[in-house]
Amino acid sequence: MRVSPRRRPDTSATYIERVNFAIDRINGRLDGPIRLRDLARAAMLSPHHFHRIFQAIVGETPADFVKRLRLEKALRLMGLPRPPSLTRIAMACGFASSADFSRSFKQKFGIPPSVFDIRTWRRTHARALEIGVPSGITALPSRDNPDAFRVRIRDLRPRTVAYIRVAKPYEGDGVFKATKRLTTWAERNGFADSQWLGYQWENPEITALKDCGYYIAVQADRFNPRGEIGRYRFPPMIVAQVEILGGIDLELRALQWLYGSWLPRSGYVPDDQPGFEAFIGRPYAHGMDYFELNIQLPIKRH
Repeated sequence: MRVSPRRRPDTSATYIERVNFAIDRINGRLDGPIRLRDLARAAMLSPHHFHRIFQAIVGETPADFVKRLRLEKALRLMGLPRPPSLTRIAMACGFASSADFSRSFKQKFGIPPSVFDIRTWRRTHARALEIGVPSGITALPSRDNPDAFRVRIRDLRPRTVAYIRVAKPYEGDGVFKATKRLTTWAERNGFADSQWLGYQWENPEITALKDCGYYIAVQADRFNPRGEIGRYRFPPMIVAQVEILGGIDLELRALQWLYGSWLPRSGYVPDDQPGFEAFIGRPYAHGMDYFELNIQLPIKRH
């Protein structure tokens, strides 16, 4: 069903403000632990959606952003006329130890800080040292949409699904095999031509891949969950839907555009539900390299 909920005026400033709240928190705590849930709380978003929104708007994951700022702070301290010891610099920049600082520094600059020529680097990058830590963002990513993605706002009724949870979905063909098992069950119980869904409660950009689970599911009204077949009822929700006819690269670009360009200007904020892959027809009907599905991002009025 289509609906046209009344939306508030453009929320670009709100999203910039939320991300800047998180950046302010980072800038004020570079010498100590910085937890994703605290940044998400400062931005008034769930950790799952905050991570995607921050990356889409800032261009870096929160973890990469924090590490970069810590290393830039370390360079400024190393460039002082009388720099502190490397151990003190490591502690002042929030690294767990001198070894952690040295390892991160070498990953970034190719050599350990103990042999880094800060004077030469400073002459080359003097302007960067003078600017210091960035204080925040002032604009959202471009509205450009070269893939011509189109968002359809849908009001969905409650959905009850039969699902199989696949552990370590990024290893091997576990998702494909689970889909075949669920398809066999759905055919036997008369649900095979219902809406098929794929979703994750964890965000693989936050949670270690080994700890993630992927749910392959099909809408099913009345059945008794048994064995690996589980049952879950999703509440009614509004979703922003984008059709995908292509490979995983197209889906990833759609997610980046949806979170980074469309959502901040839409008048909506993410709802605390997982994002869905709503398959057009049966899942993987065209193999593992080409998909026909709708991305569904649960949203709510701001």
